[in-house]
Amino acid sequence: MSTQDLDGESDAETDGGGEMPKPHTVRLELVDEPGQLLAALQPIAENGGNLLSIFHERGNLTPRGHIPVEVDLECPPDRFEGIVDALRDAGVNVIRAGAEHFGEEITLLLVGDLVDSDLSDTLYRIEESADATVTDLSLSAPSGTKETSSARLRLAARSGKTSATLSVVRDIAAEKDLHVVEPLPEESA
Repeated sequence: MSTQDLDGESDAETDGGGEMPKPHTVRLELVDEPGQLLAALQPIAENGGNLLSIFHERGNLTPRGHIPVEVDLECPPDRFEGIVDALRDAGVNVIRAGAEHFGEEITLLLVGDLVDSDLSDTLYRIEESADATVTDLSLSAPSGTKETSSARLRLAARSGKTSATLSVVRDIAAEKDLHVVEPLPEESA
């Protein structure tokens, strides 16, 4: 299949496949070393992905001490899994891959015995049960881990799913005897 521009001249052949490219988002964790971002982008380009945007959070670190990077790309749907596999084959830590578009941001507080109620499990269950991903977490335990603590969560929710996401968070918090303060205006976060 070839395309034509407005002058009627033919552009380069596309690489086949009848499906139109669709947007996809991939969240990666990269080691803070020169060349790591370029190395992570190479498998995308080599497998037919077209970069739309890159959000490189060099000032933030994941719990494993790596840099979170979110890459928006487009490709025909049948190529996406190949791109993800190529990233993993290249040793890139892929945290989340999918066509989801997380267009709404929610900031809230969880208050209670966050350590004994297993904060990691809470975060995992939010991501598994809600149409959202945790993009930022700040934990405050001024009296140590044996007392009440608070965690500020920033969630990126799939467009139109904010209410459902908040409902999931409320249910998990109630089960773990945690209190939810929601949603916080972004300027106070």
